[in-house]
Amino acid sequence: MSVLPLVFTSGWASGINAYAVVLLLGVFGATGVSDDVPSALQRPEVLVAAGLLFLCEAVADKIPYVDSVWDSVHTVVRPVAGAWVGALLAGHSGSLNDVVAGLIGGSTALASHTVKAGTRMAVNTSPEPFSNIVLSLAEDLGVGGIVSFAMFHPVAAAVIAGLLLLTGLVVLVFLVSRIRRFLRRRAERRAERRLAAQPGAPPVR
Repeated sequence: MSVLPLVFTSGWASGINAYAVVLLLGVFGATGVSDDVPSALQRPEVLVAAGLLFLCEAVADKIPYVDSVWDSVHTVVRPVAGAWVGALLAGHSGSLNDVVAGLIGGSTALASHTVKAGTRMAVNTSPEPFSNIVLSLAEDLGVGGIVSFAMFHPVAAAVIAGLLLLTGLVVLVFLVSRIRRFLRRRAERRAERRLAAQPGAPPVR
């Protein structure tokens, strides 16, 4: 069977939590659960680095506004990780060109990262922090569940990942107006603070 479904699923998951994908695939390969995992993902230094970075993301991803900063930094990291994992999977199986696999994994990761980052910006418009924690836990569990499922049922997992990506993009379209209002209010508050900081300016109420 072509490795394409696994490449697509890992790309989608990388756009949400790339470190979890690398860690999970590496553990599955190192423990002998799956023979489809390239040896490069099973290296001890790769597993340790992925584990430490996953812990950092697990914390940063649950703090309002910090999660958006973290997402901004990972706008490049996640698509690159998705492309790298996809190319490795294709090279290991030999059933798909690694360049094509890299493009599929990277573009899918970019799409799911866009959904995640946009959704987090919309969630951050809410003053309470609990929605960030709930959403982050749901993302972590979703990535873990889908990647694990893909090890045994790659086609079904790819279908689920595709539906989740499509649903996320549709939801993001409806959230755009909320995000715009939030950015507009934040820009207005910054302008008011700059005005208040000027000598002789009246206090901002």
